[in-house]
Amino acid sequence: MHNRIRRDKRMEQKNILCFGDSNTHGYNSRTGGRFGVKERWTRLLQKKLGDDYYIIEEGLSGRTTSFEDPVFEGLNGLSAIYPCMMSHEPLDLVMIMLGTNDTKDRFCANGFIIAKGMERLAQKALDVHAAWRDKPNLLLVAPPPIGEGYASTCVAGEMGEKCVERSRHLAEEYRAVAERLGCHFLDAGSIPGVEMYPYDWMHLSLDGHKAFAEYLAGYLPEIV
Repeated sequence: MHNRIRRDKRMEQKNILCFGDSNTHGYNSRTGGRFGVKERWTRLLQKKLGDDYYIIEEGLSGRTTSFEDPVFEGLNGLSAIYPCMMSHEPLDLVMIMLGTNDTKDRFCANGFIIAKGMERLAQKALDVHAAWRDKPNLLLVAPPPIGEGYASTCVAGEMGEKCVERSRHLAEEYRAVAERLGCHFLDAGSIPGVEMYPYDWMHLSLDGHKAFAEYLAGYLPEIV
């Protein structure tokens, strides 16, 4: 009886929640719209992993780790993580890729402070015990840094002057957070082929979505 229960548990579909911002939503900075279901990294990942996994998209453009945006409402990831997790339980892995929007000048936060927001968000996710199928399993992803060319694009005014420098420190700060909390860590900016479109230098290109999905398809089965 116990052996059969263990076999059945292994055969259950693994639910992976991808909690992020516009790069999880699939914003296409070339068109100003959204990449299609056959183009976004989340959908490509689903196809590559097959029916043994269920990839859940929870991407919202402008979302932050823990900051309340004074211009747009509903973007605080800290407020959204609990209902998102409970809506999609039982979860086998939660993958959080946030921080790009936190680099905006209006938040006045350096990489260290942004990582503090990520740590608070990550701890809250770990503590939503009712949403986990077995035990907490969290992957913190540092988003690719913003490219210098952003300053000559339409997002320059929105992001401000220091976003590039701030974004470059996220990987090292997030790695330290993951070590403190015992979470998995991934630096998306270090993955070959994960590139930004030159239209704003902060949103993944079509090839970037493909490369990210390809890498995750090989990596995620090792941790979930």
